[in-house]
Amino acid sequence: MHINDIFSARSTTFSFEFFPPKTDALAEDLFNAIAELQPLHPAWVSVTYGAGGGTRERTHELVERIKHKTAIEVMPHLTCIRHTEAEIHDILERYANAGVGNILALAGDPPRNEQDYDRSRDSFRYASQLVRYIRRFKDSFAGKAIKDGRGFGIGVAGFPEGHPGCPNRLKEMDHLKAKVDEGADFIVTQLFFENRDFLDFRERCELAGIKAPIIAGVMPISSASGLKAMADLAAGARFPAALLRSINRCNGNAEAIKRVGVHWATEQCRGLLDQKVRGIHLYTLNKSPATREIYASLGIEHSLAV
Repeated sequence: MHINDIFSARSTTFSFEFFPPKTDALAEDLFNAIAELQPLHPAWVSVTYGAGGGTRERTHELVERIKHKTAIEVMPHLTCIRHTEAEIHDILERYANAGVGNILALAGDPPRNEQDYDRSRDSFRYASQLVRYIRRFKDSFAGKAIKDGRGFGIGVAGFPEGHPGCPNRLKEMDHLKAKVDEGADFIVTQLFFENRDFLDFRERCELAGIKAPIIAGVMPISSASGLKAMADLAAGARFPAALLRSINRCNGNAEAIKRVGVHWATEQCRGLLDQKVRGIHLYTLNKSPATREIYASLGIEHSLAV
């Protein structure tokens, strides 16, 4: 289903993100977690691509398995780094033939062991260029996912706390608007822990003339080590003192930290829903319990989730 049809059908969307597992055994564990979340009727689930497309084949396999083995709409990530135009075309063709109708288009990060990677070898340097190419792809391919003439539904990333690669917040909004102007249908934000950052970001988008739906990215903290990993993953992410105090009071107790993480994320979601957020995208870390607990605590009615 095209993303715009999903937005037309649902006043508020709930969606989940997964990353491709590294082994076949972990792949089975992940698929079981996805099956546990299917009764929540997510609007879609997204599958990450890994730095520099490092998980390319496993991403494709997981996307196709979700598409053909579940009733869930699946949205793969696609990045610019370490890709030629021909490679991007082949990936889009594969997804179109598989019936995948939506793509999350990202600039992407270089592999950790290639921080000095020469971007001049990439056909697309910016996500806006990738969006433009995906938008035009329908003119050169009549795949079954895009036969209605609209092409792929396209999502892009937004950064409520600021893009780590663009310290100029005014230029940052210009770059985001360029992605929307090139044809992006919606925006999914990087994780954040203070709703004020998201709400301010949403207002700045409005002032910039960005009218695409903005989906809030929320990640429940699951462990002390996970908190540190988030700090590395989302460079520049701010961790509120109140959240850190709550974690410190756990004295390293793993179960207590999980409860704090779920509670904080639940309250974030509750506040966002009160502010009429267009959608919430939960970063699941490939596990289902926290997401199911958040749903249960929010009291989300079946009619809202479908």
